[in-house]
Amino acid sequence: MKQLITVYCEGNDTKVAVINKDKDKLKVRLTTSFDVVQQSMSVGEEVSNLTIESEELELEGIEKEVPLEPELDISSQNIISAAFLGINLSKSLFVPALTEPAIYYHLFEGTRQEKATRLTQEIIRDIQQTKNVIIDKDNLGYIELADKSLLSVFLSGGESSCIKMINSLARYHGRRYYKIPAVKCAEISLAYYVAKRKKFFPDDYSLIVYIGKEYSKLIFLHGRKLKHIGSTLDIGTLNLHTYDVYFSKILLEMENGGISSLDNIIVCGEDDSENIILSFYGTFPEANVTRLEFDDIDLSDLSEEQKEKISAFSVPLAVANDYFDELANIHKGINLLPKYVKEEQKVFQFAWHGYAILPLLFAAAFFITVQVLERQKEIHELDEKIEKQTLLLRQNEQILNQISNLEEKINGFDQTQAILDSASTGAGIWTKVIRDISDFFAVRKNVWLTKLTREQENFIVLEGYTLSKNVLTDFAYSLKSAELKSVLYEELREKNVYKFLITFNYKSYFNNSNSE
Repeated sequence: MKQLITVYCEGNDTKVAVINKDKDKLKVRLTTSFDVVQQSMSVGEEVSNLTIESEELELEGIEKEVPLEPELDISSQNIISAAFLGINLSKSLFVPALTEPAIYYHLFEGTRQEKATRLTQEIIRDIQQTKNVIIDKDNLGYIELADKSLLSVFLSGGESSCIKMINSLARYHGRRYYKIPAVKCAEISLAYYVAKRKKFFPDDYSLIVYIGKEYSKLIFLHGRKLKHIGSTLDIGTLNLHTYDVYFSKILLEMENGGISSLDNIIVCGEDDSENIILSFYGTFPEANVTRLEFDDIDLSDLSEEQKEKISAFSVPLAVANDYFDELANIHKGINLLPKYVKEEQKVFQFAWHGYAILPLLFAAAFFITVQVLERQKEIHELDEKIEKQTLLLRQNEQILNQISNLEEKINGFDQTQAILDSASTGAGIWTKVIRDISDFFAVRKNVWLTKLTREQENFIVLEGYTLSKNVLTDFAYSLKSAELKSVLYEELREKNVYKFLITFNYKSYFNNSNSE
């Protein structure tokens, strides 16, 4: 079972107890307290005095926004984090204990309905009619008092300081929230623990006096049942100068609760010294005055100094006892866990219609899974077809490459044939030209040919030398359509020679030769 961390926020003073349950016994691992500075609020200014046993229960100012949320700065967060040093907070359960003004009380004396849901609706309707306040059923709890009437407890508006402090601590450690399974009423849990530990007679009237640093509580029991919860007293160890102020307040609350005498007085809290016990003895000599003992709880992990101050943590210990007894079905306690906290702590934060469509989501997931499996089978078959078509495509590409090579060879043959035809034609022309030139030069010994070239497309250029200028005219006429382009006079080895340049169209020359 996870360890339990009970948190009691009383004004600026916050008390914390870390508790484990070892078999059937509670074991306290740590107790600590620290101050959290928050916006001040006077109970007398915001909420009028509360008398449970009176016929008319007025809560003036309940419709106003009550400043309950503390503003935690970095220094406060560091102090709170240091207080939990060595504790694995992520594996712990937090149970806040709330008191006024975070919660309100309402005495319900109407007709008791058999069904719990109808009874809750009746209490909510009664609160709305008497106090003009609309509350949610999740923020309401109730217990039966000694006179068979019902004492209902409900949360005030806004976020509780204890819950906000726990959420701030979670965010400080990088978490969205810490698990809060329950929210308890401090006075009712303390009354249950005292009634469980003390052996009261059925007709005994008992008073539990809880003394805090800033506030004090007066809780009355009749036998082992709750009788009356007095108004919160604005006195504590920090502002108490004399114990006499308690006695006047006690007498006033006894009158409001219809209690004639006290048989037992149990003192707990910040001050359970002999002085206060003797003072109560002096004022109520017929009452049995004792301090609250915790002999059923294992305190072995605490130091001697912490054991001496264990009474200051009466509320956190009582809340832990209340929570574990409720888990064990020993009694039915009050759980004021707000609806927004339940929603924040859900793994899947759905509204009611979100849960309604969950079966549809599972059906859709099943349908999609089946469709995906079928599509995967089709995809596998298509992949095989694609693989076969790819292989066929590669074979076709090889065949196309072979065809392309053959086409290139065929086209190359035509070009080669054309070249050969052209070459053969040209070869005949050149043979004719060279033969005619050779025949002319064989007769004329005074002419030399030095260069024979082809210019442009069909023209042949002849360059050479001669000793006689007249020979050039005969040579040009022998080549049919030849033209003597130039004749230059030069000296060559002490002789006068003529350099000539003759051109002719070999095709025309070939045609003229054939016609002859």
